[in-house]
Amino acid sequence: MRAATRSSLLDLALLIVLAFVAQATAGQLTAQQAVGVAAADRAPAVTDETPTFYADVLPILQQNCQSCHQPAGLNMGGMIAPMSFLTYVDTRPWAQSMAAAVTEGRMPPWSAADWQRGTFKNERFLEDQEKATLVSWADGGAPAGDPADAPPVPEFVRESKVRESGWYVGEPDLILQFEEPYCLEDDARDVYVDIPVQLTAEMLPEARWIKSVEYRPGPAVHHIIAGVGGLVPGAAPRVYEDGYGRLLRAGPREFTFNMHFNKTPGTGTSICSNTQVGITFRAPGDVIRYVTGGSNLGMFDFAIPPGDDSYSSSREYVFEEDVEILRFMPHMHLRGKAALYEITYPDGEHEVLLQVPHYKFNWQHSYVFREPVFAPAGSKLRFTLWWDNSENNPHNPDPTAEVRWGRPTHAEMGFGYMSFRELEERHIVVPPL
Repeated sequence: MRAATRSSLLDLALLIVLAFVAQATAGQLTAQQAVGVAAADRAPAVTDETPTFYADVLPILQQNCQSCHQPAGLNMGGMIAPMSFLTYVDTRPWAQSMAAAVTEGRMPPWSAADWQRGTFKNERFLEDQEKATLVSWADGGAPAGDPADAPPVPEFVRESKVRESGWYVGEPDLILQFEEPYCLEDDARDVYVDIPVQLTAEMLPEARWIKSVEYRPGPAVHHIIAGVGGLVPGAAPRVYEDGYGRLLRAGPREFTFNMHFNKTPGTGTSICSNTQVGITFRAPGDVIRYVTGGSNLGMFDFAIPPGDDSYSSSREYVFEEDVEILRFMPHMHLRGKAALYEITYPDGEHEVLLQVPHYKFNWQHSYVFREPVFAPAGSKLRFTLWWDNSENNPHNPDPTAEVRWGRPTHAEMGFGYMSFRELEERHIVVPPL
């Protein structure tokens, strides 16, 4: 890759089941965990070679799992880990399930090709030895070991813990929400509605630079498109790095939240839902150094034939000025199969920037480059998507249908979100309040 300039634990179904189980057993969890820990007495004998929780397993969990698997649970666009891995008592009952999930590649959730390890700063990969440690620990009876062997809690784990208020990135400076919950009747399945959300002058008397945006979606929310960012399944809160930001103009203003609700219809399934978005701002004196741009690389005129297991469509984008590419995020619905971003530079050199060989609708990741990719003016980006409309796709709503672009989940979409930054550095100092 060219150098930058200047320098499903479980799939969706099992997650939902576990979530209901966790809710149903609330108040009995201590007893359940005690049973799980007592089960170690019936496990194979522990040997000197058996990994222990504190010395061997906990470091792996800290680096790869605990940002989501904690008591409050990080809301990843409606996906919430139904168990905590912060302590031995929390983790021990899930030892065998954990071993199965990492062996089968369901956890940690990540969809970039394995050959791209090290390319993205937010990647989630377990090394083969780490997987082997988790499996050996489970097979060996999941022993605790000596608590004195536990490593210090990393700062990023302490900082990432969901607060008592339920916000992951910290107490918001500004919260926007519906004036009243939106209610779905029993027979509702896919519901699209535009809901106005007010930003008053009292809430934001002056324009401010955004540092982070975090959604707390209510029940049955599938995705959100709004003037303060959006939300898709599996998405983490958006946190702007130092030197970056987005200006939010003062009130009074009205935002339109384009809401997609999705639930299974039936008697007794009516539900009311609200959504909040929490925004934190840059502190006075912070410096904004980069202005960003982007494109959605949208495809709208495709027609996927019935039964086609590998239909593809492409879109090209030519950079008009020198930029550095920061991130990609492909978006499809239930028939989504694979995605590819590739670039051809003005000198003819060709490079694959992102390959997603097995797209997962429930984990729609944003792939953030560890080192921004320099794209000189005239570079051509080609974005390609594949869909599986065959009966071999277990998530396919109807393999006999011709499928076109549409908002409902049973239709399809094709977007290739991209963000990049201009090379010219700015020096915008955040003013005092």
